[in-house]
Amino acid sequence: MAVIGSGPAGFYTAYKVMTNIENAIVDMYEHLPVPYGLVRFGVAPDHPEVKKCEEKFAEVASSTRFNFIGNVNVGKDLALSSLKNNYNAILFAYGASKDRSLGLPNEDRLKGIYSARAFVGWYNGLPEYADLSPDLEAGEEAIIIGQGNVALDVARTLLTDVDSLRKTDITDHALSALSKSRVRRVRVIGRRGPMQASFTIKEVRELMRLPSVGFEPIKSDLLPPKPFELPRTAKRLMQLLSQGASLVPSEAPKSWSLDFLLSPKSFDSSDTVAHNLSSITFVRNQMEGADPFNHSARAILTEEHKVFPASLAFRSIGYKSESLPGMEELGLHFDVGRGVILNDSDGRAIARKASDPDDVSAIPGMYCSGWVKRGPAGVIANTMEDAFATASAITSDWERKAAFLNGGPGWDSLKEEAINSGHKIVSWDDWTRIDAAEKQRGKAKGKEREKFTSTQQMLQVLD
Repeated sequence: MAVIGSGPAGFYTAYKVMTNIENAIVDMYEHLPVPYGLVRFGVAPDHPEVKKCEEKFAEVASSTRFNFIGNVNVGKDLALSSLKNNYNAILFAYGASKDRSLGLPNEDRLKGIYSARAFVGWYNGLPEYADLSPDLEAGEEAIIIGQGNVALDVARTLLTDVDSLRKTDITDHALSALSKSRVRRVRVIGRRGPMQASFTIKEVRELMRLPSVGFEPIKSDLLPPKPFELPRTAKRLMQLLSQGASLVPSEAPKSWSLDFLLSPKSFDSSDTVAHNLSSITFVRNQMEGADPFNHSARAILTEEHKVFPASLAFRSIGYKSESLPGMEELGLHFDVGRGVILNDSDGRAIARKASDPDDVSAIPGMYCSGWVKRGPAGVIANTMEDAFATASAITSDWERKAAFLNGGPGWDSLKEEAINSGHKIVSWDDWTRIDAAEKQRGKAKGKEREKFTSTQQMLQVLD
């Protein structure tokens, strides 16, 4: 089986397939020289416990039935059609590489506007964003549009005492920029109410407990009047939001707030500096329907506007997967709007007949897992459950002798094509050398590791 992507979705699916199917061999392809995907580049530096799953992934990779093929971009360096001819199955588990834009006036023109994905990638050492250089010295007010856990990660990073981050695996360039940051006030803004927000208790609690950081109390009419009647998780979250933090903004050098029922309308420039962000205009919303505290309740626009000053803004409204070159030739259907491969929800890629959209059939040997299967939502535990479901589908199909691809020698017959693309191929042993070098660099600075932030730096370790 070929696995495209080396994050949690790819590893967890590979683990279960190798466990369930005797003598199953997995070749895992990764476009970067280093594995782990979102675990390495998406998990906040101050959440090392979340990265413990890397130990399981390393255990999977230690099997003689597993091959890691790093620094190979499938679809570009290696054609998908070549994989089809050399495997029984292909698993697409490459995650979401893009973020969704707001489509607002000045969004791409003004300085000071960033995607949360880019900012997280920047402080986590993702080579794609190593040169982002966000200007954290432009002013004291920052706004994050979106109320998921990534938004709260960004807020926490901006507000946390930089000295407490020095022993994490955050990059040196991020530490340097954060140490000079002038940001003192962070607003995390959503278009609906607290009951519809997608952040979770753990992330809110961490922000509430940040030393010397105040929280602006939430108006009581935004919270359910009878929280004790809610399901346990929702009840705990509403109680936490109601209690707030021990400090209010007037009592602390830094502060944050959760602002609800606001939709962004425009990014506004400064009167003195035309190319710099100075404020954001929002439209006030109101909840529609008889029950504004229903999780699925919708928000509708009003005529009221609200303007907040801001020298720094982050959009955090979701990630998005993209199709790979050559997918159509394999008969795969990619839903551009949702950013997913069309599948039966168990992970089997499916095709629809043009004459009858309700007539669907599984595409032999083609599977998907993780965000490219269900969309970019949930935490790593959700991805694990999703990956296990896909692995069960693969196992079931194999055991009942369903149609698969014809199979072949796998990586052994593809090496030459990949090498001819001009890229150095990175094995798992090569990765362990990069890993050791990063840890050595970190040890000299009193931290777990100092990541290499460019592909060139990673590959130089192997010279």
